[in-house]
Amino acid sequence: MVSLYKFVGALSSPFDTRAQAVTLYTYCTGTSLAEDATIHHQIQKEGFAMKLAVGAMHEADERLKFAKQLGIDYVIIHTPELRGDGYWEFQDLLMLRQRIEGFGLKLWAIECVPVRFYDKIMQGRPGRDEQIEKFCKTLRNMGRAGITRLAYHWALLGVAYRTGFTPTGRGGAWVTSYNHEPVRNAPIADIGAFDDETVWANLIYFLKAVIPVAEQEGVMLGMHPSDPPVPSIHGVAHILRSVDAYKRLVESVPSPSNGVEFCQGTIAEMVDDPQEVYDAIRWFVSRKKIIYVHFRNVRGSRMHFEETFVDEGKVDMLQAMRTYYEAGYDGVFIDDHTPIVVGDTPWGHRGRAYAIGYMKALIKAVSYYEGSGARTQGA
Repeated sequence: MVSLYKFVGALSSPFDTRAQAVTLYTYCTGTSLAEDATIHHQIQKEGFAMKLAVGAMHEADERLKFAKQLGIDYVIIHTPELRGDGYWEFQDLLMLRQRIEGFGLKLWAIECVPVRFYDKIMQGRPGRDEQIEKFCKTLRNMGRAGITRLAYHWALLGVAYRTGFTPTGRGGAWVTSYNHEPVRNAPIADIGAFDDETVWANLIYFLKAVIPVAEQEGVMLGMHPSDPPVPSIHGVAHILRSVDAYKRLVESVPSPSNGVEFCQGTIAEMVDDPQEVYDAIRWFVSRKKIIYVHFRNVRGSRMHFEETFVDEGKVDMLQAMRTYYEAGYDGVFIDDHTPIVVGDTPWGHRGRAYAIGYMKALIKAVSYYEGSGARTQGA
């Protein structure tokens, strides 16, 4: 096995000449550039290449250019502002995809429809069947516009509930955090209290109605886990708060179109032992259930955690990337919840660039420099 640590560590070293870079490359990996090119070609030929995308994107020209300048080929657009009374029109979806392609990028997925498109469905209120009908119309229009993945959440009060945003990250970087103690006795939400059984019943009702349509149209749905993965907040249950619950989601309505938006950071929040994260990766990858990965890290656990830079935290991110590769993952990874560093923008251009560069190095390390023979299909 080649030395991944030597090569990843050397990626930041300056080289005076290409010859020096080639010499160091051969020393670190034990393989020549010609041999590596063969490995790279074989990986691409087998359709095994893991990829990067930029997430939390809107259609602003500046952000699309930013993605392309970083050498990224894919983007995930978050809740695009499109026309439609409770659904998205075919023409607008088609124009969205074509616009992104005009920047030399590909639209991997859309992340989230507006909550107003399915709030009655999540709550089981009158009017949910009409919302389901319109949701199915969105799926049909997406499939026919060539957009084949849709991420969503089942968070009645919104996803990624946090209690802190402070300069407590490495070197004073601004990071988000969650502490359950201050919200333990929070008042019941305006929408009322919802227990596990009710929220699960509403979710299964939705899945049974929309998954057949998604499958017919060639669209894969991916659910974000409950974040934070605590039992409830404001009296509203967080049902997708464990790996077992996440598995129940995909097994409840078996279909190639019923998948997950695998937020590795949230999975890490759920567990005490990082090995459980690697086991979850293998389980979902081996069943082809992941539409894309939120590749982020945290410190702490479900009741009190803080987000971190991608190169620190409770999970060994090299081991995580190796696990995706060995299990046969061929989708995309996105940056997620990156810390805000000195001189950064509100969107976090600098923090995102750092995370993407680190992720790119990890993908190269495990995909190319370990060779193409390490993949397995085990659960």
